[in-house]
Amino acid sequence: MALKFITAQEAAEFVNDGDNVGFGGFTPAGCPKVVPHAIAERARKEHEAGRSFKIGVFTGASTGDRLDGELARANAVKFRTPYQSSKDLRKLINDREVQYFDLHLSMLAQELRYGFYGPINVAIIEAADVTEDGEIVPTTGVGILPTVCRLADKIIVELNARHPKEIRGMHDIAEPLDPPHRRDMPVYKPSDRVGQPFVKVDPSKIVGIVKTDEPNDDKGFAPLDETTLAIGHNVAKFLVSELKAGRIPKEFLPLQSGVGNVANAVLGALGNDENIPAFNVYTEVIQDAVIGLMKKGRVKFASGCSLSVSRETILDIYKNLDFFKDKILLRPEEYSNNPEIVRRMGVITINTALEADIFGNVNSTHVTGTKMMNGLGGSGDFTRNAYISIFTTPSVAKEGKISAFVPMVSHLDHSEHSVKVIISEYGIADLRGKSPIQKAHEIIENCAHPDYRPLLREYLERGIKGHTPHDLDACFAFHKAFMENGDMKTVDWSKYPKK
Repeated sequence: MALKFITAQEAAEFVNDGDNVGFGGFTPAGCPKVVPHAIAERARKEHEAGRSFKIGVFTGASTGDRLDGELARANAVKFRTPYQSSKDLRKLINDREVQYFDLHLSMLAQELRYGFYGPINVAIIEAADVTEDGEIVPTTGVGILPTVCRLADKIIVELNARHPKEIRGMHDIAEPLDPPHRRDMPVYKPSDRVGQPFVKVDPSKIVGIVKTDEPNDDKGFAPLDETTLAIGHNVAKFLVSELKAGRIPKEFLPLQSGVGNVANAVLGALGNDENIPAFNVYTEVIQDAVIGLMKKGRVKFASGCSLSVSRETILDIYKNLDFFKDKILLRPEEYSNNPEIVRRMGVITINTALEADIFGNVNSTHVTGTKMMNGLGGSGDFTRNAYISIFTTPSVAKEGKISAFVPMVSHLDHSEHSVKVIISEYGIADLRGKSPIQKAHEIIENCAHPDYRPLLREYLERGIKGHTPHDLDACFAFHKAFMENGDMKTVDWSKYPKK
């Protein structure tokens, strides 16, 4: 079958009002860019003509501004799942103008196959190469790509010349069977391959190929500051102590780390600590720090769902493909985040908390319990199944007006049953084998900011006697103080008489 090349505007005509669209990629890495822009332009024209034009959006995770941002600003999104980081889309979600449902990333592909969310009308994906017999080589992100390609009625490919065809071989593409026929997922170490280096599709479904040469919408990383450096140091200190105590095998275990500046700093600190042996990475997002440590010989192999790196780093990888190609493997998130594999390999997981309460429950998603920030992402996939689950967070935000440690989280994403260790710039709270009151003392004295420790101690003392001593009248006093006065330190316990 001959490949059919079209413009982005022509591609947008294949997308109709009410369609469910599955996009490839994971973070800005590997996401289509020019076709979403063309869809947004078409939506504006349809709206100007008085016609409805909105689509359902399924992605691997967050995307770049040229996908989520463009569609949000054009008011072209009917609903969205599973994770996003666009300020424009976030506003629409919190204004309830876009319906959004959060989801563990490992579950989306299978639930699409189960038919829980309706059909996939169109798949729009980015590729480094596509052949006439339907072999598609993804670029730097995979996400839900194989599933949406198989389920979609139509496939549109953005063929991006910025990514060389020679990256073929850096991907491991597979889909598990669905119940009741599912077998085990035979990944026993991060470098194991179980699939093919491409997505195989029915070539008759490819309605058009759009040529592009667009970089990812990466933002780079903020410079390291004292807080992120201290958090990274404390994570390394904890893992070294576990190694010395024999609670981690001497050859170490694979690491998973979340996304962002703190996560990148933590990985850098771990890799630079010579007391920790060279290690493997089994994660969802491979960031700059991993690539830097790979060049130093500190990271032996990295398996993930995306190469979410800076433009300088991706150019470095492409210039040195012979070095990197047998050290990096990109998989669908159904594998990169799979609980079975995470637990089997004993992955040590490190994720970032938005807030934690003094009993070890973690909120990853909602500001003051109501405003969606980004979403759950893959943190739950890894945390619940970790060898040791670690959450990191700076102790305060907004110049100290918000404490990351509160009496009760305003939204629960990870319960205290799954959270084993919490680390801030001040220290380490090891929650394993401790009762709720013991956990509270660990968190207050080791992780909370000194300005908030007296307030947290007072809350703990006023709690109704019981296994978990909460005062249900006062448990959200920190949040109320912030909403009323803009500063959690202004909490006034006299407003809440002791029981």
